[in-house]
Amino acid sequence: MDQLTRNQSILGKYIPAPAVPLIAEWIYHFDFKLKIKKSRQSRYGDYRPPVRGTNHLITVNNDLNQYAFLLTLVHEIAHLLCFQRHGNNVKAHGHEWKQAYKELMRPFMRLEIFPHDVRAAIIGYMQNPGASTCSDDNLMRVLKRYDANNDLVHLETLPMYAEFIYNERSFIKGPRVRTRFQCKEKLSSAVYFFAALAEVKAVS
Repeated sequence: MDQLTRNQSILGKYIPAPAVPLIAEWIYHFDFKLKIKKSRQSRYGDYRPPVRGTNHLITVNNDLNQYAFLLTLVHEIAHLLCFQRHGNNVKAHGHEWKQAYKELMRPFMRLEIFPHDVRAAIIGYMQNPGASTCSDDNLMRVLKRYDANNDLVHLETLPMYAEFIYNERSFIKGPRVRTRFQCKEKLSSAVYFFAALAEVKAVS
């Protein structure tokens, strides 16, 4: 089995089938290494430029649904493309990155890849793409519908004073303060602020 076939076989486990050939081609063309990582609370993916002769490196979390995985992967490839064109001389998510992201997304938007609701949310997000898909509340809500892990919910969906688990710690949901919820950890009574779309496990 050659490298291209191996790449396609691996990608098929994580992204929609119609997107596999183009992504596999980009891995070869842009010469980057893709690592599938365990779930990280702080990020869905990241990009690191070559250091002392190494390849470009892109990582993506393994627990994302196929649409979120593809969007995250294209997001990081846009960083690679931006680096090739401009080096470190532009802002990480500035105009140049936004243009690269839109450019890379166009072929996928022409394919029959995304369900209608996801496609509509992506179109809205692409008007002014942000630092991550997390920066667009509507897109995050829509992508959540396709998660296989039904144990997690967005914090905003829980009633006031509901108990929930986050990072294996118990909290009580409190009032909303601007864009975040003021929550209290049960064990320490310390107050923490959570984003409305934080993914938590509800306690029955």
